Amino acid sequence: MNQWKNLDTLSTYQEIQKDNHAVDLKEVLSGEKGTERVAKYQIPMAAGLIYSYAAKRVDDQILDQLKKLAEECQLAEKFEELYNGAVINTGEKRLVLHQLTRGQLGEKVMADGVDKRAFYAEQQVKIAEFAKKVHNGEIVNEKGEPFTTVVQIGIGGSDLGPRAMYLALENWAKKNGCFKMEAKFISNVDPDDAAAVLADTDPEKAIFILVSKSGTTLETLTNEAFVKDALKNKGLDASKHMIAVTSETSPLAKSSDYLAAFFMDDYIGGRYSSTSAVGGAVLSLAFGPEIFARFLQGAAEEDKLATEKDALKNPAMLDALIGVYERNILGYPATAVLPYSQALSRFPAHLQQLDMESNGKSVNRFGEPVDYATGPIIFGEPGTNGQHSFYQLLHQGTDIIPLQFIGFKNSQADTDVLIQGSTSQQKLCANVTAQIMAFACGKQDDNRNKNFAGNRPSSIIIGDKLTPEALGALLSHFENKVMFQGFVWNLNSFDQEGVQLGKVLAKRVLAHETDGALKAFSDLLNI
Repeated sequence: MNQWKNLDTLSTYQEIQKDNHAVDLKEVLSGEKGTERVAKYQIPMAAGLIYSYAAKRVDDQILDQLKKLAEECQLAEKFEELYNGAVINTGEKRLVLHQLTRGQLGEKVMADGVDKRAFYAEQQVKIAEFAKKVHNGEIVNEKGEPFTTVVQIGIGGSDLGPRAMYLALENWAKKNGCFKMEAKFISNVDPDDAAAVLADTDPEKAIFILVSKSGTTLETLTNEAFVKDALKNKGLDASKHMIAVTSETSPLAKSSDYLAAFFMDDYIGGRYSSTSAVGGAVLSLAFGPEIFARFLQGAAEEDKLATEKDALKNPAMLDALIGVYERNILGYPATAVLPYSQALSRFPAHLQQLDMESNGKSVNRFGEPVDYATGPIIFGEPGTNGQHSFYQLLHQGTDIIPLQFIGFKNSQADTDVLIQGSTSQQKLCANVTAQIMAFACGKQDDNRNKNFAGNRPSSIIIGDKLTPEALGALLSHFENKVMFQGFVWNLNSFDQEGVQLGKVLAKRVLAHETDGALKAFSDLLNI
């Protein structure tokens, strides 16, 4: 029987607190010791990726303690409980089933009277069939012309994840001859967002995907109205240009306003929905369903690794435990996600929502206040641009911020140029290598402005090339890392009440049901 306990009540955690001896990276990464450490402190991931944690402030003793903490927290058992269909989302009393969108990890999960794995697979088949009909010209516009653009209308998880995944594979797909349609995204209720996308899109040749689980999301429905108005002004029938991704019980499900409807359910939170119909429709239209299937395969393979009971052989679990060590023992407040890949330009923004919406909680899964730090602040940008902006604070600021690098040996395009004895890709990889060591080991200098204290920890996920499989594995790794950290902190990582209060007040403002400061601020903005 799994027990859900606060972190500070666990005996292993109390032992780690007493035995706090974070290693000196300058010492352990020097000379031959450093060579041996880099070779030892790494774990294989799916799709040929490697998780390297040699530049983290841990040693064998700390790792053994973290393994013991994982066992006391019953992390593997809780994950097993989750993927076998337990009600893990205590706040909303729901199952948590996003792993089922890419494979079956355990026993059959029944909910709403159906086999949920079969349900998700059925939606993927429906999406694939629809996408193929669009690509081969069976589904065309009113003039019989092919659609060339797909525009996703959604917000939060209906935008951040799918957009990040699309951008990650766009150039790869063009290079490999599987780029079918350009994808664009409208998310912000700011009318300038929709106007800018529509100004750069031929609506006659565009399919619009409305993504709203409930069918009532205010920002999304507002942007849908914006798009419908633009289509009407062009003399176009909006119902011939729009599809919906929604729940079976929403008002959109059976509406004649859409060419087709594909379904999701309440068991998959928006931030975990990139491998559901939310990401499946836009990615299958953009690249073809075969590429989306490869993306799912990478995620499924990484999910299987996350079932490993030994924390030191489980990359997502180990990454999570080291993060807890940094947050709760070393007191580090944030984590920077730094992909040295332009294709992953929006990946940090997706992880920001994934992590901070999941574990940004100050009460446990039973609604009781916790007396320890929980989710860190997540931010980031691609290297090498970040080096010329916020890395100054990372190197010499008063807060130590752990770093999560991501790098690939080869570019997606296989197109490069030799300048001053090295290629652009070699320069990129040289930069991330140098940054790892600069952060870890620093540099002594009598000029205090030029002194670098070092001992700023990082990990890196390394791959050969950013492919659909590698992207799926990356996504799964971080989803599972966040889940395991939520288990350690005894949180419900699958609701998001923190986003609801502002929505309620916004409706009051729009209905002019305000007084006091709320009315005063409304008046300042001429509402």
